[in-house]
Amino acid sequence: MTFSYGCNDFKNKKRAEENLFLLTNGLGGYSSLTLANSLTRNDHALLMGTLKAPDVRINLVSRLDEEIIIGNKTYTLSSQKFVDYTKNMDGEKYLINVAQEYIIQFTYFVEGIEIIKKLILVHGENTVGVKYFISNPLGKEVELKVTPYYQFVERGSLLEPSQKFNINRDKVISNNITLYISTNSTNVSNNNLEFVRDLYYDYDARDGRFAYGCAVKQLTYNYLINSNKEIDLIFSMQPVYQSINDMIEVEYKRQDELFKISGAKSDLAKALVRASDAYIVKRDSIDGLTLIAGYPFFLDWGRDTMYTIEGACITTNRFDESENILQTFVKYLHNGIMPNLFPEGDNPPLYNTVDASLLFIQAVYLQYKQSKDKEFVSRMYPAISSIIENYKNGTDFDIKMDTDGLIMAGSGFMQLTWMDVRYKDILPTPRHGKPVEINAYWYNGLCILVEFGKLLGKDINSYVALIEQVKNSFVTKFYNPDKKCLRDVISGNAYDNQIRCNQIWAVSVPFSPLPDNIAKEVVNCVYEKLYTPYGLRTLEIEDSEFVAEYSGSLEKRDLSYHQGTVWVFPLGSYFRAYLKVNNYSKEAIQVIKKQLSYFKDCLREGCVGQIAEIYDGLFPAISRGCFAQGWSVCEILKIVLEMEIYD
Repeated sequence: MTFSYGCNDFKNKKRAEENLFLLTNGLGGYSSLTLANSLTRNDHALLMGTLKAPDVRINLVSRLDEEIIIGNKTYTLSSQKFVDYTKNMDGEKYLINVAQEYIIQFTYFVEGIEIIKKLILVHGENTVGVKYFISNPLGKEVELKVTPYYQFVERGSLLEPSQKFNINRDKVISNNITLYISTNSTNVSNNNLEFVRDLYYDYDARDGRFAYGCAVKQLTYNYLINSNKEIDLIFSMQPVYQSINDMIEVEYKRQDELFKISGAKSDLAKALVRASDAYIVKRDSIDGLTLIAGYPFFLDWGRDTMYTIEGACITTNRFDESENILQTFVKYLHNGIMPNLFPEGDNPPLYNTVDASLLFIQAVYLQYKQSKDKEFVSRMYPAISSIIENYKNGTDFDIKMDTDGLIMAGSGFMQLTWMDVRYKDILPTPRHGKPVEINAYWYNGLCILVEFGKLLGKDINSYVALIEQVKNSFVTKFYNPDKKCLRDVISGNAYDNQIRCNQIWAVSVPFSPLPDNIAKEVVNCVYEKLYTPYGLRTLEIEDSEFVAEYSGSLEKRDLSYHQGTVWVFPLGSYFRAYLKVNNYSKEAIQVIKKQLSYFKDCLREGCVGQIAEIYDGLFPAISRGCFAQGWSVCEILKIVLEMEIYD
């Protein structure tokens, strides 16, 4: 699927900066700017490299100033806002097309001169290639001038005037970091080193973040174009030994292999397979693979990983990568709890999660169902058994099984489910007690343990009665006959009966504790109260705590994060639940296929080819939060690939 944007999308700066692109390198590094090639966020960069994958990110090349001189006229192809608005660059008016598929391409047209610019980020390296194709059919006197802006600071940091730079034609050195430069320009203008202190980040300003940036510039690369010409400009943290054409060819082959392995057939499925690959990255501290939760803000989180891995690796048949990631978590399993945040250096992991371990069990089960690899199950079984026993007998963070067989967790300021916001001493969504989805995962995990126990010849008799007890307790305690849905938490507080999206997982899990009639009521309630085409609301609109829009200061955003805000990732479970209660009928399959088709448009909004983290609760038209979120992409990918079976 090619995402193409034309002149109408660049009719003014505001429109041109509504969308952005993301290229990733498998190390946590990335290239991301608006489609106008401008910076509107502190997190934007032409090359955001990694010193230590994936979390020590360095903003190396911030942006490029690009000018084309035709005769005695100079045209700025660059776009950028400055604090002093009289300096604003409006090169977007020369853009006639932006297209992204394997890589991204920009086409400018000025006075009969066509300039095509391609960007490529090399997988496994901190390398960005910029390739220009200049078409000069009339043989005019034309010169292209490119001036890089550098920062050499950690992502989110501000360049200080005291920072030293050594900039020459072939390399830049600053902060003990060397960036190599390769180009076919023989003419370089060496200007005075200039600190550009008034970059203006328009998006950050609207979002209540620090909105000003600083970068340095010095050299300008000059290219004379008498007829038609190809120009290469490469920035890399290692010496450059290949051409951009070679880089592009390798990347095309790499992506085509991902499509082949996954079995994806439709354009939508292939686009989502490509998108999902962005989240599989190397983690140096564990010498293994991990999954980034979202760009540009998040790193790897245990809970997010266990959701994302199903779409990124398991459904797409990337079993080696999947086991590598799962084994990493097994290595850090502590008292039956998977890490929620990995250590860096000598720092210990953080284990503040009740769901990651139970979702790990589900991920193992889904990989077994996909791969039929009994030896894989055997390798994972000890970890699964440890999780179940620790939850049953009691472990850290007040996680323990109550006398009714249900799991309870959390107290005080401990937030252990995915609705985990804490702002200072405020818990907007306290879910201490027995959360509904945790107990659905618990029942599901017990059933999987028994299934695997039978497969491996283990003694699992003691769990059979417990499974029945959990099932009975779940229905008795969570079912709300008045609202025909499930309670969100069992804690004895008023918020127990709020209608939230967490109940959908009690239907969608492989082993559901619900009878068919209640499962159908849950799906109907979620559709009526929470469903939108791009995700599920976290709270029904009629609730007095519902917040219509996710915007404003950090405090305002945090307090509204799970109070009606639409999240994409639960939608995949809603689709699966809908299919289950309708017995995967032809009519149900057609309904879901139609709803999935809306994501073709979703992939065009915000970050091109990606799906964002969240949307506003009342009118979910504008993406918010992380512009590219792993579990959003991968939960939709799972169901898209499943639906292709029925084509």
